Amino acid sequence: MSGDQAVDVCANCGTESSDAVKLKKCNACHLVKYCSVGCQKAHRKQHKGACKKRAAELKDEQLYGQGLARSERDSCPICTLPIPFPLAGHSRFFTCCMKMVCYGCGLAAQKRGMLETCPFCRSPLKHYSASTTLARVQARVDANDPDAISFLANQYCMGGSGLQVNAPRAVELWTKAAEFGSTEAHFELGTCYSKGEGVAQDKSKAHRYFELAAMQGHVIARHYLGNHETAKGNPGRSVRHYLISAKMGLEASLETIKSMFVAGQATKMQYAEALRGYQAAIKETKSPERDEAKPIFDRMRKSRQQQSK
Repeated sequence: MSGDQAVDVCANCGTESSDAVKLKKCNACHLVKYCSVGCQKAHRKQHKGACKKRAAELKDEQLYGQGLARSERDSCPICTLPIPFPLAGHSRFFTCCMKMVCYGCGLAAQKRGMLETCPFCRSPLKHYSASTTLARVQARVDANDPDAISFLANQYCMGGSGLQVNAPRAVELWTKAAEFGSTEAHFELGTCYSKGEGVAQDKSKAHRYFELAAMQGHVIARHYLGNHETAKGNPGRSVRHYLISAKMGLEASLETIKSMFVAGQATKMQYAEALRGYQAAIKETKSPERDEAKPIFDRMRKSRQQQSK
């Protein structure tokens, strides 16, 4: 029974709804209505079982029904195509606009003579010092840019941009970014609470942050939820998570479903569905520009890595 079909009488005393009596739905399950807090308390013991069951069903409807497409952050802002995983291996991040631009669009910009400007926002690409870069980021943080806040949190976490490692400060910033809707911040908070980095370890809170990230299209968070259900011995629930992330192009999820199929924990139909979805997701990330650019940027990255050794 949906919330719209809830019986229009108090579940405890039978009082009908009227102009004088306004019934309120049970906030947890939406199955029944009450005329007063007293009636709700009096009916709690009788209603508890059905309420708990329906509340769990509603939560699952949200958990498995939201976040079925990758978050906007995972797409190149120029060509708008999803960036393949791992993101860092197929794109470049620009602090001037807090955007990840795919290698294909980066190469196309260079061919047009844009060698010293950001392909997206056209800001000059000078060799800024760590302090100058940090000042630019801080300006965006002060403007409550969630991506900038999350980026600054990451710098505190990793000790980047000339900052000292400060995990509690990173958590504080990620919490702020999450309040502004940052999907990545929700994921990072899940990681922090899971490992006890910068905060007291809290597996329950970590799981909730991973759920929030997954419902916003964070693919790795979705895979983590699958791992969590696997660890709890719930293959039926875990494969549902892995199916979602596999269909968004995460190879690890596809391989996990394959292993579950071999072990008899997933059906042939589920594996076939995951494989088709994964292949479609990978196809969506392809473009001639990206195919041309990938080996070029890979060589450049390897060269920089060798020089830094």
